Amino acid sequence: MTTNELRQLDKDHIWHPFTPMKLWLESDPLVITAADAMHLIDSDGNRYLDGVSSLWCNVHGHRVPEIDAAIRSQLDKVAHSTMLGLANEPASILAGRLMKIVPNGLTKVFFSDSGATSTEIAFKMAAQYWFNVGQPQKCEFVGFSDAYHGDTVGAMSIGRMPAFHQPYFPLLFKVHFAKNNQIDSLRQILKEHGSRIAAICIEPVVQGAGGMLIQPPGFLREVRKLADEYQVLLIADEVATGFGRTGRMFACEHEQVSPDLMCAAKGITGGYLPLAATFATQKIFDAFLGQPWEGKTFYHGHTYTGNPLACAAAIASLDLFEKNDLVRQVQIKSEKLAAMLEPLKNLKHVLDVRQKGFMVGIEVCENRSSRRLFDPKLRMGAQICQRIRKHGVILRPLGDVIVIMPPLAIGLEDLQKIVTAIKTEVAAIS
Repeated sequence: MTTNELRQLDKDHIWHPFTPMKLWLESDPLVITAADAMHLIDSDGNRYLDGVSSLWCNVHGHRVPEIDAAIRSQLDKVAHSTMLGLANEPASILAGRLMKIVPNGLTKVFFSDSGATSTEIAFKMAAQYWFNVGQPQKCEFVGFSDAYHGDTVGAMSIGRMPAFHQPYFPLLFKVHFAKNNQIDSLRQILKEHGSRIAAICIEPVVQGAGGMLIQPPGFLREVRKLADEYQVLLIADEVATGFGRTGRMFACEHEQVSPDLMCAAKGITGGYLPLAATFATQKIFDAFLGQPWEGKTFYHGHTYTGNPLACAAAIASLDLFEKNDLVRQVQIKSEKLAAMLEPLKNLKHVLDVRQKGFMVGIEVCENRSSRRLFDPKLRMGAQICQRIRKHGVILRPLGDVIVIMPPLAIGLEDLQKIVTAIKTEVAAIS
């Protein structure tokens, strides 16, 4: 089919996520038909660097032979089998591999299929844990301002970003919100309400969708200490930060923190197939053990939980992490990336440059000296990212924060191309 025919089918029938559809219907969107290594290829044959790793999930690039082969091999066995009452080979092997790399103390994994489901599961586990141990009053949660945990009801409740979730506020349950990066705010909440708090939920080290907001050193460690002091669980939402993004396999490692529950998704399959994981300590798992009539069972599940194809891809991805020493490579390349980003800080329309590993946010503004922001109606971040495409780079902003989140295996030359494209287009703003 021609590009125009594909575009028309899309406009006739598809409702896109996080997309102002009126503007979409008035545009000529790219239609991606192929990929090769770090590039996406559109229906007209144009190549673009995948600067946001297909929504923060691609790790090793596209069409990776080892992952392709693992999926094809699994297809010759079984594509899907339920985990309700059955085990399967790839999920069992993957679970064993994951337990070797997660923070100490995490011993069990519950598979699902997206980041939002992994956080929703953690919230339900936390609430039922306290119910099962005879403290049902501990059913409230603490979240942080500017946090994002997904778009299911529980995830919206604890993230509650007005730009995304305001129409649904009447549906959401009570949550106590601590001010971002302010440990005294969290301490005060726990002092007043600790007896009713089930868990604190945090994006460790970097708040992604909030605009790549980086926590000060030691902050996560202090949160862990407060959770222990007030006897509440700590949930680490590593959906965006996990699997090497910050220069550690998991961001919690930067502070030597072990959470009680940890959520992972996005990079778990190398960016190939939907899979998510919620990890729990043995103590939490044991609280759910009992006879069926005792009511301790965790009644939660998904049709594609532990999907064999996705698990096979994840195992192959972990093999590549080891083979290529990928986390160490991210540490090295992120230092080079920091040097590339340095000149952007001098541009008059750049308010801030925030980076942790391969998570970068470049916040643009109308005037850096006065810190005056652009009128949101201009959608300047979106304008810049649209213009960057002519440089052969695909980026997606968070408001007026330009995000760089490339595949972890990307080379330095391609990183420089992304940064140069941003610099050129931001400098060209009149």
